[in-house]
Amino acid sequence: MSKKPKVGIIGCGGIANQKHMPALKALSDDCEMVAFCDIIESRAVKAAEEFGVPGARVYTDYRDLLKEDEIDVVHVLTPNVSHCPITVAAFEAGKHVMCEKPMAHNTEAAEKMLEAWRRSGKKFTIGYQNRFRPEVQALYRSCQSGELGDIYFAKAHAVRRRAVPTWGVFQNKEAQGGGPLIDIGTHALDLTLWMMDNYEVESVSGSVFYKMADQVEGNLWGPWDPATYEVEDSAFGFVKMKNGATIFLEASWVLNVVESREASTTLCGTKAGAELRSGMSYPRPELIFNRVLHGIPTEERNSYVGGVAYFGGDSAGEGVAEARQWINAVKNDTEPLVSPEQAFVVTRILDAIYQSHLQGREIRF
Repeated sequence: MSKKPKVGIIGCGGIANQKHMPALKALSDDCEMVAFCDIIESRAVKAAEEFGVPGARVYTDYRDLLKEDEIDVVHVLTPNVSHCPITVAAFEAGKHVMCEKPMAHNTEAAEKMLEAWRRSGKKFTIGYQNRFRPEVQALYRSCQSGELGDIYFAKAHAVRRRAVPTWGVFQNKEAQGGGPLIDIGTHALDLTLWMMDNYEVESVSGSVFYKMADQVEGNLWGPWDPATYEVEDSAFGFVKMKNGATIFLEASWVLNVVESREASTTLCGTKAGAELRSGMSYPRPELIFNRVLHGIPTEERNSYVGGVAYFGGDSAGEGVAEARQWINAVKNDTEPLVSPEQAFVVTRILDAIYQSHLQGREIRF
């Protein structure tokens, strides 16, 4: 594709305003946002005025936006349960699709999205922007080079002490499909599977808890309404891979722990170990390697270089890096960093944790 891809935005809420639209605007030399859709028209109007090209169109029905032949790319930034129908419709309309995480609210919906993508011949990716963090990229290179050896045990961390989102539909099970497991657990699991380069799952067991809905004090964003809180407050999963490797996944918005860690992973290999530490307990993300060096157990940590006023280098962040790689994949017919098949496995595992809890048994793949 030699021209600038023209992008349509479907869903102009929080994640659109915080990540996608600012990132795409930063890449205005490479793409342009020409249409915006939201069921609340005023949000689409505001987005068009702030981020769109002159004359950008506004819609309240995504099907009308998808009728525009000039739109090449669609970003699906809506509640989880609508990812599937919108993404499928976008592929049927001949668009490339970036869908915000998670891929879908359950396995059946994700399968429909995969099938539509394969029929379309278009590009498809999911918004796991944490893969683009510098320390995450460094750890990935280490894993790929074999520095850790055979990674046979890992922990995927997505735990907050008191940080329940009180806006939007986060607490609405019908709209989201779940709570912290599907919201932030999805990032931690994506990073862990990617580092291990292992997507062959044998079985999943899980426990899901609804214990803290009325414990509203001390929340980062203020108290929520217990009467409308419908999702889990924490969930834990035990994932066994076909080669015997094991992953423990922890996800919570409200848990009585001292350390809050999310979008993080702990990896244990035969040659060395590594930890990504980020979240509310960490002012800056940390990458720590541990190994035996000259007979002595040692640790190596990333160092914060700092910056110079007005000359801080590339500080755009992972959102812009994600958008740049995605737009380049569309323009140059290359593969996006996050593949649909990888994202599908993440959704399937999350769904299996919920199902394991509901059915009281291990879910075998």
